[in-house]
Amino acid sequence: MSARGDGAGPIGGDPSDERLVQRFRDGDADAFGTLVARHRDRVYRVCLRVTGDAEEALDASQEAFLSALRNLDRFRGEAAFTTWIHRIAVNASYDRMRARARAPMLHAVGDDDGPTPEPGPSIPDHADAVADATDVGAALALVPEEFRAALVLADVEDLPYEEISAILEVPVGTVKSRVHRGRVALARAMGGRRGEPAGGPATSKDDR
Repeated sequence: MSARGDGAGPIGGDPSDERLVQRFRDGDADAFGTLVARHRDRVYRVCLRVTGDAEEALDASQEAFLSALRNLDRFRGEAAFTTWIHRIAVNASYDRMRARARAPMLHAVGDDDGPTPEPGPSIPDHADAVADATDVGAALALVPEEFRAALVLADVEDLPYEEISAILEVPVGTVKSRVHRGRVALARAMGGRRGEPAGGPATSKDDR
């Protein structure tokens, strides 16, 4: 049986993530490889948007799966496997950024830097769409770190607030606050990139 590598989960008669975890625990080493193939693109995409750097995202995604492998016995299924691996990916991304002790990257993240989200509805002007995607990728790197992960999970991965709350381990109200402030910061960054006044920086203090 095959599994898609776009992070969309099992298809057809493929085993669930939870079943694959159990198979791995029962001694089927290939089961973890199936999990990696199923989720690697989505994990990489999250790492890319959070770190703003293709090489850092690759390292972070590899570290995320290594961490998942080491800690798979701790996965008890209280949350979905996708929620669990997203949490590890976000933490790995932040770890990479902190290890280098640097500010959010100014690197422009474009469609050629790695796996991209599933295409949305068709739009008339594809050239404008590519330009917009590049602008958004670069502008995301200017969003404060504490807002960026929530914004990526909500607006790039299209996850519900409740799942983001479980991934980031913060209340739903905090998620909503971070997404809102992230959107404000992104709009300011996008305005600055397009030659418009970018405005002052968004506040980095969370409502908890």
